[in-house]
Amino acid sequence: MEKEVHEQYEYARRRIKQKKRLYFHFVVFVLGSLLLFLGHNFLNSTVVSDWYLWIITFWLFLFILHFIKIFITDRFMNKDWEREQIDRLVALQKKKVEQLQIQIENDEPNNSTKL
Repeated sequence: MEKEVHEQYEYARRRIKQKKRLYFHFVVFVLGSLLLFLGHNFLNSTVVSDWYLWIITFWLFLFILHFIKIFITDRFMNKDWEREQIDRLVALQKKKVEQLQIQIENDEPNNSTKL
């Protein structure tokens, strides 16, 4: 029981830390985008007129990937999901081992009569 409470606490702590980093990433993205926009307007860059838009777009793409990882992927593929998958695979392996054991036991009488 105490182990479950500890695991739940650790999971909650890890999720909060992930969300905190995501929110920080969002704030840095907004401030960085604003600085890039202002920098472009004050520098009056004529070399490539949309350089700041490309950077902001790429950064937005990275932020969206971060968001998907935190709120979609990690939400469904957590410790419980891992445990269920492991239990399912172990059960399949046990079933195969039992079938092989039965097959070996069924083949043994046939082998002893041939000798």
